[in-house]
This record gives sequence, structure tokens and C-alpha cells, in this order.
Amino acid sequence: MFKKLILLVKIPELRKKVFFVLAVLVVFRIAASIPVPGVDPLRLKSFLAGNQFFGLLNIFSGGVLDNLSIVMLGVGPYITASIIMQLLTMIVPRLKEMYQEEGEIGRQKFNQYSRLLTVPLAVLQSYGLLIILLKQQILPNLDLFGFIFNMIIVTAGTLFLMWLGELISEKGIGNGISLLIFAGIVSRLPFDIQRTLFTFDPSQIPTYLAFLVVSIIVIAGVVIVSEGQRNIPVSYAKRVRGNKVYGGVSTHLPLRVNQAGVIPIIFAVSIILFPGLIGSFLSTVPNPYIQQFAQMLVGVFNNQLFYGAVYFLLVFIFTYFYTAVTFDPQSIADNIQKQGGFVLGIRPGRPTAEFLYKILNRITLAGALFLGGIAVLPLIVQGALGVTTLSLGGTALLIVVSVVLETLKQIDAQLVMREYEEF
Repeated sequence: MFKKLILLVKIPELRKKVFFVLAVLVVFRIAASIPVPGVDPLRLKSFLAGNQFFGLLNIFSGGVLDNLSIVMLGVGPYITASIIMQLLTMIVPRLKEMYQEEGEIGRQKFNQYSRLLTVPLAVLQSYGLLIILLKQQILPNLDLFGFIFNMIIVTAGTLFLMWLGELISEKGIGNGISLLIFAGIVSRLPFDIQRTLFTFDPSQIPTYLAFLVVSIIVIAGVVIVSEGQRNIPVSYAKRVRGNKVYGGVSTHLPLRVNQAGVIPIIFAVSIILFPGLIGSFLSTVPNPYIQQFAQMLVGVFNNQLFYGAVYFLLVFIFTYFYTAVTFDPQSIADNIQKQGGFVLGIRPGRPTAEFLYKILNRITLAGALFLGGIAVLPLIVQGALGVTTLSLGGTALLIVVSVVLETLKQIDAQLVMREYEEF
């Protein structure tokens, strides 16, 4: 590990990439510290602490809602646009061909459509968020010009972060959007540690030690499951063309345990927090029957046991759904057959697709249970240990570990390529 760090510093090309990434992250944190005019910080803090939906939005926006910065939406609209485009591949065959069959040029066009879709989504989300903040009196009353001006600033902030993420992906190391979210999550750690030290109670030392042990175990579990995969052996028949022989090699097809990543958690949270958000809006309606219904709706979803059970079930279902969207066994089987390959003991074509589908269902079960457990992990830890100043957020932890692992892989690839060039 230390040898790799030394090589990163010694090799000029890699050193420039690392410093470029760090410089962009500094720019991001500076933008995240610039608030929009007239924010009431006390009301904002109280609002975020009591609202699960905006607390999660704060995580995925990179922590920029803490002080209602000019980039308050973060990269949320871009993530939403990417998810919508991936779902559209199931409906629009042309998009599926562009994303899966046209190579790098097709993926560039697909990403361009995602960027264009980000603009209207950012406008809609900025409008909705500013309206909510005005009703909560977190922002002062604005005239029409001031409201439109703030919408333009917030939308431009999202496009600015999207541009920074693209710069990191193009000229740096790692995925830019993921690194921005990673930086926002990690930036909250000093504040959480400081708050814990200020409220430190010596009698709670065993609890803190238990929290530390659980954290280490969970991080190890996330690494193991994120890296876990089932290798399907694939052999390629020999083909003779003229005086040359092609094929005759054996390889494997990797099927990841967590094929869907963190996307099912995002889907599940968007659905389970929506009723509570609607209830919060309806509670201000003057009609007493609507207010009673709103209070009942909020009360049901504030029940931790009900919330945790529904949350786990939704994550479990969406894991299978998103895996089916992104991984097509029939397409994989057809590609293997076209290249003259076959899975050992399985006939090419449809039997291979059925075999892959059966294996994928089995390993996805483990991935779905894992993601469901990660999703409800904060509720379990806080209920068992009673630690409120530190939060073992499963979603944030999964994002952090996944980004670190992916960045390390890209660094290894850069170092290996450098070694081959020198050789």
C-alpha cells in the first residue's frame, strides 16, 4: 500500500492527476460553503434534523444542504437523470442498442442525453426545494425576480458540480460524481467526532467501544460482499483460419454478488419517504379531516419497526428489479455463442441463458439481503447501543467503501500500465 502511494508521488503523470482531483475537491468544498442569501441557520438545522427525506438528500448531494449552499442540489438531479435513462433502456430499444452495443461512442451519446435531462430536473427540484424552504421560513420572503434568480443560481450550481465531476473522470483518477459524494460524506466526520467529544461520558466507554467494533465488522462485510463474485467457467473452441489457429482458451464470466450497487437503496428511500413528505404538506391544510389523515400518515411512517420492515422489503425487491434491468442473461449467452464459447456442461444458446439466470437469482438473494441489512443498519445500531452523536449510516458507508475500492482499482490499473510501458 505504501509502495503504491510512493509511486503515485514519484510518477509525474499520476502525481498531476492526484493533485488535480484534490484541487477540484477543494473547489467543490468552497462552493459548498457559500450559502444563498438570507438563510436562517437555526431553522435550517432543526429542519434537516427532523426530516428523513432531506437528511438523505443531504448525503447524496455531498453534504451541501448543511448550510443551504449555492450548490444545494448537489449531483442529485444528475443521478436521477442517469437512473431514468437506464430505466428507459427497457422501454426504448434504440437506447438499449446505444448503451450496450455501440461501444464507447454509443455510451458517450447516452451520457450526453443524461446531461441534457439533468437541466429540466434541476429546474424542477430547485423550484420545489425553494418553495419548501420558503414555507418553513428558512429563507426570507422573495419577490418573483428574487425567486427566479435563486432558481437560476441553484440550477447553475448543479450543472457546475456535474462539470467538475466530468473533469475528474476525464483528467483525474476515479469516477468524478462518486468522488464528489464521497468528499461530502467524509467532510461530516470531523463534526461528528467533535460533537461526540463535547458530549463524552466516561460511563459510555463500553458503548463507544461496541460501536467501534460493529463499525469495523460492517466495513469488512461491505468490502467482502462488494468484491464477492461467482466465476462461471467459459471455454472457447479452436478455429482454424488459413495457417492460424484462434481460440482454444478458457476464461470465466464474473457474476457479482452485489450487481445493483447502491441504486436499490436510492429507489426504496424515494418511495418510503414520499408518504411522510406528503403528510407533512397536508398537515398545514385547514381542513381538520385532512390534518387528521396527515398526522396518521406521519405517525405510521415514524414508527421505527414499521419503517424498517417496509424499507428492508423495498430494498430487497428493487435489488432484483435493477439487476434484471442491467444484466440480461440472454444477451450474454448470445454473445458467448457468437464468439464460439460455451459454459462447461451447458449447451450454447437458450440453455446457457437459463443457467445464468438461475445462478444470478441465487447470488442476487445474498446481495438483496445484504443491501436490506445495510439500509436498516442505522436503526438497529442506534436502537441497540443508543449512540446518537455518531451515526453508522449504512447507505453512506456503502458509498464510501465502494468509491474507495473503485478508486484503488483504477490506481492499480494506472500503475500496471506504467510498468508495462517501462518494460
